[in-house]
Parts: sequence; C-alpha cells; structure tokens
Amino acid sequence: MIRRTALLLAGLATFATPSLAAADGPSLLQAAFDRGKSNYTFGYRSIPRIDIIGAPADTDFSRWAMLHDGKVYRLYFFRRGQAALYQFGFNTKTNRYEHGHQSIPQIPIVGAPGDADMSSFAMLHDGKVFRLYFRGKQKKTTLYQFGFNTKSNRYEFGHQSIPQIPIVGAPADADLSRWGMLHDGQYFRLYAASGSSDTVIHQFGFDPRGSKYAYGYKSIPKIALVGQPADADSKSFALLHDGTDFRFYRQRL
Repeated sequence: MIRRTALLLAGLATFATPSLAAADGPSLLQAAFDRGKSNYTFGYRSIPRIDIIGAPADTDFSRWAMLHDGKVYRLYFFRRGQAALYQFGFNTKTNRYEHGHQSIPQIPIVGAPGDADMSSFAMLHDGKVFRLYFRGKQKKTTLYQFGFNTKSNRYEFGHQSIPQIPIVGAPADADLSRWGMLHDGQYFRLYAASGSSDTVIHQFGFDPRGSKYAYGYKSIPKIALVGQPADADSKSFALLHDGTDFRFYRQRL
C-alpha cells in the first residue's frame, strides 16, 4: 500500500505547484490509462505537464523514450551525432525531469546491427533488465533488442536478450515509425500510432509461443487518446507502467 501511494503521488504530485522552469522550455504532457473507460486521458491521475531541465546543448529532443524501473521514472534522449543516450530522472521534490538525477548521465550503445534504425527507439524495464529497442531500416517489422550491461554501463546488442523480434499482424494504418513500449509487470507491450488518427494508438503484446509481438495479443487492439492538448506534438510519444498506472506522454510543441 505504501509503494502504491508513493507511485500515485509521483504521478499526481500537486496541481497547485507551478513549474519552476521557463514556460518555453522542453516539457512533457502526461496522460494515464482510465480503466473504466479504456482510454488514455490527459491529466488523469497525473501531473498534466512536467518540465525537463539540465539537458546538454547537443540533446536531440526528437529521439526519446521513457521507462519506470520500480523506483525511478526515467527519460532518455539521444546525444546528437553519437550512439549514446542522455538519461534524466524524475525528481519528486521539484516535479521535474533532471539530467543525471539518480541516473548515469550518459550511456553508450554498442553492437548495433547495420540495419538498426536509430531515428527512433523504445525502452522498458522488465523487473530485472533495462532494455532498448530499434526497428530495422529495411526490416521495418523487426525489433533489435539491447540489454543494459551493469558491468560495462552500456546498452549492448543481444545482452540478456533475444537479438531480433518480429512484429506481426499490424493493421494497414499502423505507423511503426511512431511507437513506444513498456512492461506492465506481466506482459511486454508495444504501441504504434494510427496513421489515420492522432487520437488512437494500436497495441501489441509479446507472444512467447513465437517470440513475436502480435497485434492485439493480451491487449486492447485500439486505445483512444482523450483530451490531448492542442500543443501536444503528435510526431512521437512514449509510455511506461509504474506498477500502478499505464502512462502516456507526448512532448509539448
């Protein structure tokens, strides 16, 4: 009960406390899954807007992902021109994502196959291993999986991982270039934007029988996004599960 309360407070904090960062700085817009309505509702059980501070000058804000590791909410951006990630942690005292907070500030990525498309990526924590994923450039329905090696402090291709995982059954309007992943404590899940609506995402689940991500497996196939603000950037999104809530994020334009 104590842990569930702490997680909820991290998501909600207080709506009365204003942001401490500049109004035009980078920030996240947060929604949570409303089980009663089976949709992601903006601001539901959430801080509606969360600021990001301390980002290095060469941070690539267009390439990002998030996860929750059981203790800390984490946000990652690519370092421009490098196969490396900048890591941010959510500071519950300031209600902001801060570069290096309870985090290794920079993490290299090694061993990526030549076909790995680094223009977008997804991450999750499955209770044991921090995982990183790229899609293929040519093999667009293939995931390349990396694991975080705690001895080298690097994301390494195939480390404690199935190196390649197929994505099957995607509907015709699934835009796999806009995607995210999470682990909810039981299932690995993958999400893709709808190419025909910015208020719908498609959901896949990892089917261990074929070691594949299958559309609709143990999942609601389509999930609506409700109340997204006008300044939400629909070009990308991220998700995580914090042990209590499924959470959905877009960046503020």
